[in-house]
Amino acid sequence: MMDIVVPDLGEVGEVKLVRWLVAAGEEVEAGEAVAEVEAEKAVFVVEAPVAGVFDRIIVGPGGITRPGEAIARLRAG
Repeated sequence: MMDIVVPDLGEVGEVKLVRWLVAAGEEVEAGEAVAEVEAEKAVFVVEAPVAGVFDRIIVGPGGITRPGEAIARLRAG
């Protein structure tokens, strides 16, 4: 298992998860956009770090998190 984390966005402290672009069980490619997060009225894309199967959501839409924190799990493959 590998965590999908919010990337470093500079001086941004908190982000809100806007929406998931994939569902549990879907296969994703490395670098594929899997979620959108919002910080300071700007929307950023979170990408899959490796190819695999999107396994489990940790933070749902509307949830607040920080850069570097896990928002989902991915089964590498």
